[in-house]
Amino acid sequence: MASEDRVDQDTVGLFGRRGAMRWVVIAAALVLIAFVALGALTVTYALVGFAVIAAVALLVADRSRADDAALAIDAVPPRADELLLDAVMAGLPDAAIVLDREGRLIASNAAARALAPALTRGQRASLALRMPEIVDAVRQVGISGEPRSVEFSQRVPVDRWFVAHVAPLGGLSGERAGLILLVFHDLTPSRRVEEMRVDFVANASHELRTPLAALSGFIDTLLGSARDDAAARARFLAIMKTQATRMARLIDDLLSLSRVELIEHVHPDKPVDLVAIVRQVTDSLQTLAQDRGVEIAVTPPPQPMTVLGDRDELTRVFENLVENALKYGASGKRVEVGFATAEVSGGTDVLVSVRDHGPGIAAEHLPRLTERFYRVDVTQSRAEGGTGLGLALVKHILNRHRGRISIESEAGKGATFTARMPLVHSESH
Repeated sequence: MASEDRVDQDTVGLFGRRGAMRWVVIAAALVLIAFVALGALTVTYALVGFAVIAAVALLVADRSRADDAALAIDAVPPRADELLLDAVMAGLPDAAIVLDREGRLIASNAAARALAPALTRGQRASLALRMPEIVDAVRQVGISGEPRSVEFSQRVPVDRWFVAHVAPLGGLSGERAGLILLVFHDLTPSRRVEEMRVDFVANASHELRTPLAALSGFIDTLLGSARDDAAARARFLAIMKTQATRMARLIDDLLSLSRVELIEHVHPDKPVDLVAIVRQVTDSLQTLAQDRGVEIAVTPPPQPMTVLGDRDELTRVFENLVENALKYGASGKRVEVGFATAEVSGGTDVLVSVRDHGPGIAAEHLPRLTERFYRVDVTQSRAEGGTGLGLALVKHILNRHRGRISIESEAGKGATFTARMPLVHSESH
């Protein structure tokens, strides 16, 4: 009954507005006739003026009708079935909207409104989505009644990929017949993982191909022109050993990284002392430090620093950090290893910093240093036997230990790499 009253009121209002516009047009016609009779206007100008006034009046009447219709949609409270549909939509993990046979929005969830903020109940969804692929899919589903899926992308503000599943809602009759459900599934995480996989395979293949090409070339030389040249043979064999060692280290790092990523979600539960691990690492690298003319200065804390961890993995972390400092910061002649604690929500973190006084790292490189195969200087890294995986391995090991790596540097003033992990108090174990 209420809906019938509303329709009657809309009809009365519509005729009232049209009647008012009709009187405006009649009055304008009389005024123009008077001007023509007085000689103030020619018949041609009077006809043009009348046409313009009539057109404006018609547009005003139609616009008023559209505005009133929109207000009526907003003013009418949602029906029980609409509220139920809203509740169902809110429970969907993906962005979802329901359209009527005219393409107007019936319901949407928060994820859909985040994807297309301009979505408004009762309005055409095409105005908010502005995606030709989706509009065409909705039209095709409305004609054929068969579900369709279509992929599309957004480039602003960042690149994102989606697949939209468009399907008719069956089992409905009356005014609810012909409803169409759209569900948008975010493909961005899987696309980015796939891009990372492709990049990883390409980089790994390139890194392995270089030493393999060197080995193959020297083998051909030794089998040919240098077969009886003892001096050349000794020199080539030394280079071949270096290349084979580099390739073996790359494979070892690849396997280690793969193994850590596989169990990254499994946190270690055995207490280990970081001070003892760092001392072991620095002692084992003293020969490299002496060869580079670098002093390793360790400032140990007065008490053990215990964390829940895997001793071998943490040894690998500090081997990478200290060895990098010795290789790339050797010009500073000093590497400092320090310990500190920091209070955080729910406990205390232990911080182990490795600082060199070398040339430092430009700011634009810092965010990417833990990416696989990323190098500031590719030539220097290869000359030092680096694989480009060391800091990526450090990051993933620390993630497994509920920790993280932070990097601070300024060109010309050295670099500081800090490993941070939750501290375990000795009385807890």
